[in-house]
Amino acid sequence: MSNLDAGFSLSGKVAVVTGGARGMGAAHCIALAAQGASVVVCDVLDVEGAVVAEQVGGTYLHLDVTSESDWESAVTATEAAYGPINILVNNAGVVGLGRVDKTELEEWNRIVGINLTGTFLGIRYCADSMKKAGSGVIVNISSTAGLVGYCDMSAYVASKWGVRGLTKSAALDLGRFNIRVVSIHPGIIETDMAADLAISFKRQAIPRIGQSEEVAKLMLYLVSDASYSTGAEFVVDGGQTLGQVYDLT
Repeated sequence: MSNLDAGFSLSGKVAVVTGGARGMGAAHCIALAAQGASVVVCDVLDVEGAVVAEQVGGTYLHLDVTSESDWESAVTATEAAYGPINILVNNAGVVGLGRVDKTELEEWNRIVGINLTGTFLGIRYCADSMKKAGSGVIVNISSTAGLVGYCDMSAYVASKWGVRGLTKSAALDLGRFNIRVVSIHPGIIETDMAADLAISFKRQAIPRIGQSEEVAKLMLYLVSDASYSTGAEFVVDGGQTLGQVYDLT
């Protein structure tokens, strides 16, 4: 019988979630807390983040994922409150639309900085804490844009492919410390971030738009039952990346 079938518990585990104030991040926080983990909700949306932290009985920390000093402070504060970190969900991310020949460098750096560099810094600063714990699991939230290309999204696609590659290298680097690193690749999920995408894009190859809770269920599996999986990507996209759908009726 699997841990999930048996009603597994994350009691005693310490989880840090970036971008935890809303959308998929909030769903991850709720799911982890429901299984008994002590959850640290990290975001730059202070009011919304504090509400989620209160809801899950956790702690809210202001964290700009591109800031080394913010990461240092977040890890220190987490360890002081709960002890070493066991779980990191690198969820914070932004999307940007723009043709590659029209994308300004400032916008490119903003997207890559949050999505990719922010993920790197999370791994960089939480790894030492996980070593103290004796093990850990890092879940990097990439995207189907880390598996295929999309037009008008060059910076976003590049950042999410980067997260996928970083996951694999980090898994090799950190495996010796009993730290697993995996990536989740959601398709179109009903969140504020997805609201800016065209309806035609949302509906192109999927029967329905996914929900944040469905991604959180996969995340729970990866931090519990998937004990022999590392460096791998897990897709939750309703079939979006299966291929092109044509209406032949």
